[in-house]
Amino acid sequence: MSDAIKHECGISLIRLLKPLEYYKEKYGTAFYGVNKMYLMMEKQHNRGQDGAGFASIKLDMPAGSRYMSRVRSAEQQPIQDIFAQINQRISKELHANPTYQDSVALQKQHVPYIGELLLGHVRYGTFGKNSIESVHPFLRQNNWMHRNLIVAGNFNMTNAKELFENLVTLGQHPKEDSDTVTVMEKIGHFLDDAVAKLYKQIKKEGYTKMEASAIIAERLNVGKILKKASKNFDGGYAMAGLIGHGDAFVLRDPAGIRPAYYYADEEVVVVASERPAIQTVFNVPFEEVKELDPGSAILVKKNGEMNVEQILEPLERKACSFERIYFSRGSDKEIYQERKALGKYLFPQILDSIKGDIRNTVFSYIPNTAETSFFGMVREAQNHMNREKEAQILAIGRDITSTELHEILEVRPRIEKVAIKDAKLRTFITQDSGRDDLVAHVYDVTYGSVKQTDNLVIIDDSIVRGTTLEKSILKILDRLGPKKIVVVSSAPQIRYPDCYGIDMAKLEDFIAFRAALALHKERNTMNVVENIYKKCVAQLASKDADVVNYVTGFYAPFTVDEISHKIGQLLKGPEIKAEVEIVYQTIENLHLACPENLGDWYFTGDYPTPGGNKVVNRAFVNFFEGKNERAY
Repeated sequence: MSDAIKHECGISLIRLLKPLEYYKEKYGTAFYGVNKMYLMMEKQHNRGQDGAGFASIKLDMPAGSRYMSRVRSAEQQPIQDIFAQINQRISKELHANPTYQDSVALQKQHVPYIGELLLGHVRYGTFGKNSIESVHPFLRQNNWMHRNLIVAGNFNMTNAKELFENLVTLGQHPKEDSDTVTVMEKIGHFLDDAVAKLYKQIKKEGYTKMEASAIIAERLNVGKILKKASKNFDGGYAMAGLIGHGDAFVLRDPAGIRPAYYYADEEVVVVASERPAIQTVFNVPFEEVKELDPGSAILVKKNGEMNVEQILEPLERKACSFERIYFSRGSDKEIYQERKALGKYLFPQILDSIKGDIRNTVFSYIPNTAETSFFGMVREAQNHMNREKEAQILAIGRDITSTELHEILEVRPRIEKVAIKDAKLRTFITQDSGRDDLVAHVYDVTYGSVKQTDNLVIIDDSIVRGTTLEKSILKILDRLGPKKIVVVSSAPQIRYPDCYGIDMAKLEDFIAFRAALALHKERNTMNVVENIYKKCVAQLASKDADVVNYVTGFYAPFTVDEISHKIGQLLKGPEIKAEVEIVYQTIENLHLACPENLGDWYFTGDYPTPGGNKVVNRAFVNFFEGKNERAY
């Protein structure tokens, strides 16, 4: 994605099912879990670079001993920073107490971070808050072991305000109104309630107060707690939690918007946002890593028993298609095939754009994450040319000469690496108004790779704002002197905000929205825009649960091609000599390429929850009233 957007988060949960001595004997270290967590977080580094956090719980610790540890960082390299802190603390303890070296029991009792239950998190600051206070995991502390709660997640709640108000109604006084704290306090409320009821019941059965603690851990029904807490959640989420005595859970939203995968054997239970992270770190085959069903939770009891329980009634599956297009690592077996398919399905549109002239066309890609869809596009170009070659050979027949055959077979798609990102330069560029000239040099071009008679086809993952294209890429590519530049997006036009975890909040940020607005102005249909605004305002004041996305009417008067053409006009500066055309993936082909991940609300406006429709209408009101603020 040439337009940098902040997005997503990544979670990792590891539950060691054997005593720590087992891992020391088999793998040579009692820090097996910590080491694996480091790898899990690094393998999901793509999901967040603004902050990282780690938490651990030691099981069956004596009273007075520290059994929970947490470390967080918002430094430039947060994963490296937190594990540097962990290593420093561990090394300090082992150096000061040499007797700990050969005793796993002493290490567990005295060395921080070592434990059987571990939770990791990487994040992007979707609200621009990158302070340490915003970094997961969040901790809810209590002197009762069972009431301690650690939470981290990949989520955004569209109704965080309502959930916050509900907590206030219950008599709570949350320290923040962020969705993370609100969710944690919501779960914590019902956790407190469940523990109190169990304690009262166990006391009636004649057990002592000290005996009650172990029985509470045994009887606590985390699934029931999650059902009560999540009843009114509206959003996309994969949230993980650790309870002080040793229970753990990971809950996925009912539409399956945010991803979650898990693996279990006799040694470990592991959950992550991405399947390849588990495959690589634990060296397990694709088939053994399962996807958590929408609306379900993985529940791991203190005694190590694991089960998957349905917590919420599943909705129509709307797993995020942007995961497949861009966000998730392309090393996933299914995602790799899907990205190639995205490139393949674009080829007929590309062929129309270049008027079938493949011989005078150079194919390339920007940025590197578009490489896989580029492979699919080029493979389809090769298939097309092979069909042409076959037809030529058959037309000549048996009289074809060796020279003629060689000339026909020699023709193939022209592939070049025309642009290379200068990462060092990008890190220097600031956000001030004088940065445009610097931005224009973020990419270096390969001079001589394109002729003046050539079309230049560049594939990108998606075109969100168009800023990098306008300020940098098109200007740089134009230096190569092509007659036409065709920028191809493997994703459809992004028209609507995402409110489930990706930082795409304002309508006016989207180049597709700005293009449609320009068309309304050109055609004197701004009355349509005003009518949509009035409908949105009326909806915001309504208590009706059946919310409608009125913003779809903003795009309705125009075809996809009309908007794409206008986008090309908006992005092409007066200094660019080449003809510029923008080609977008179709919704139909997106669904063909990613048949199991049909979440497409940012393209179609078809939000999977009522909260999404509220958000998009609020975003339109903000746009119309000139409010530069988020809609969620």
